Order: sequence, then C-alpha cells, then structure tokens
Amino acid sequence: MTGETPAIVPGMEQLERLRALCLALPETTERISHGEPTWFIRGKKTFVTFADHHHDDRLGFWCAAPPGIQEHLTETEPTRFFRPPYVGHRGWLGVYLDVPVDWQEINHIIRDAYRQIAPKTLIAQLEG
Repeated sequence: MTGETPAIVPGMEQLERLRALCLALPETTERISHGEPTWFIRGKKTFVTFADHHHDDRLGFWCAAPPGIQEHLTETEPTRFFRPPYVGHRGWLGVYLDVPVDWQEINHIIRDAYRQIAPKTLIAQLEG
C-alpha cells in the first residue's frame, strides 16, 4: 500500500474551491443540510448549497441571486446555469461545476448570494 496515489474523489476539487470562497466571507459557517455541504450566515441563513448529483446527474451549487439574474442566466447560458429545485421559485440560481469554470466569476456569484441574505452590518464589512 505504501506509495499508492489516493483516489481522486470526483467533485472534491470543486467543493474545496467553493468552500474556500464561502468561508472567506464574514461570519459564515458550513454544515451538512439535506445531505449536502451548505453555507450559512451567522449559523442561520443559507446562502449557498453544494449539489453533488443529489437531484440529477450534474455537479453544481445553488445560491441566492439578485432579482432577475436567475432568469437572465438560465436563458442566455443554459449549459452553465439552471433553475434549482425547491428554491428556484424564490429566484435562486443553480450553477454547474462540471463544465469549464471561471472561479473569479464564481466568486462574484457567491458574493452576490451573500449580499442577498446577509444583514446590512455584514454587507458593510464585506464592502469595507
């Protein structure tokens, strides 16, 4: 067994990168919710949920989004964005991670999700 390369778990790199972006924001925590890693603000309000083939055969995440963004992105770029189950009717955005990903864009999407849910005092910390 010595010298063997550990198996790479599909989706782990994307999860780790997503985790780092979410946990870099003020007063965020992570815990499992509905079987998936989920990020919360002040331990209460969800702003991002990882989606590891939970509802379909795709890898991605769901997040809060500013009004109109879900509709715009799912219509203009359906290979990258989708309307997630359960929360899509509230305007949440689904983002595929099993396609080529621009992590700067993902960071922007995560920060927008945070702004949709966080109280003004935390948004001020983010902006400052």
